[in-house]
Amino acid sequence: MMTNLPSARILAIESSCDETAAAVIENGRALLSSVVASQMDIHARYGGVFPEVASRQHVLSIIPVIEQALAQAHLTLADVDAIAVTRGPGLAGSLVVGLNAAKGLALGANKPLVGVNHLEGHIYSSWVYESPLSLPGGESGTEAPPAPQFPILALLVSGGHTELNLMTDHLTYRRLGATLDDAAGEAFDKTARLLGLPYPGGPAIQKTANDGDPKAFNFPRARMDNPWDFSFSGVKTSILYEVRRMQAAGEVIPVADLAASFQAAIVDTLLAKTVAAAREFGAKEILVAGGVSANTALRAAFLGQDEFKVNIPKFAYCTDNAAMIAAAGYFRLALGHTSALDIDVMPTWPLL
Repeated sequence: MMTNLPSARILAIESSCDETAAAVIENGRALLSSVVASQMDIHARYGGVFPEVASRQHVLSIIPVIEQALAQAHLTLADVDAIAVTRGPGLAGSLVVGLNAAKGLALGANKPLVGVNHLEGHIYSSWVYESPLSLPGGESGTEAPPAPQFPILALLVSGGHTELNLMTDHLTYRRLGATLDDAAGEAFDKTARLLGLPYPGGPAIQKTANDGDPKAFNFPRARMDNPWDFSFSGVKTSILYEVRRMQAAGEVIPVADLAASFQAAIVDTLLAKTVAAAREFGAKEILVAGGVSANTALRAAFLGQDEFKVNIPKFAYCTDNAAMIAAAGYFRLALGHTSALDIDVMPTWPLL
């Protein structure tokens, strides 16, 4: 286990998709500041992220966001010990903006540069807690909440990734299974479009499902040869066929019931496989991370089981943010994993 970790403040930059973010974290956990400039309203008109528009917006936002994060933490660039930045995976044009900004800061201030995997950042969002210094009128001295305890069964669930990893120590992963087709978040987005719901699909499905019956339709839960793998294409196809059948019959489509039943199928699958894997591999705790971890039905299901302690980040740190990149960057720095100034972006960089 990693012990006797050094003290360090990390300034981090995140620009993997359509959020321009910067944050400062102390010692891998205590959040001193977090600023996120969202482009959601810009991309909603396209029904999804428009890559070229996203990268141009990052160029406009990146410097003001970094300056605001430092000011919020009452620090200057000279007061931080390293610059962490998302290197991938993500949209190439978006990643380039953040990485080049980080390189410039690291070179100009003579600070170490730490390239961070975006997926690893999501996992480390569960280590983040809001330091009193980051809150209005806050004071230092509040005890930090307990950190997640190894071994941990980590469910990473987002728009592009759904996978189960066993963590036996910091930055140590063993992949047990992953999606063989759509990621859970991708299934949410595609189903939302099918049901005529707006972008982004995840929040739209959740809001609509609140008025529906999750037992109205019994959509399939796929069984795989590897019990830790996932497949969500079947449930998506089942909804498509059901909608087509109703349209052909001239029936009113019960959008809320369909959304609630779809959501229940996804949540049931994620919960059952994660808990079973944690039991099978002797995990002490479960960790749920990624954008889909903001789904209230998913959170309620995981927190409602009493077999394992579950670590889920606050809503603000489920979606893309720089606090999680700073946390992961700290542990990378502690192990001496710094990056050269000539590194390039890695748009398809896997966690393992």
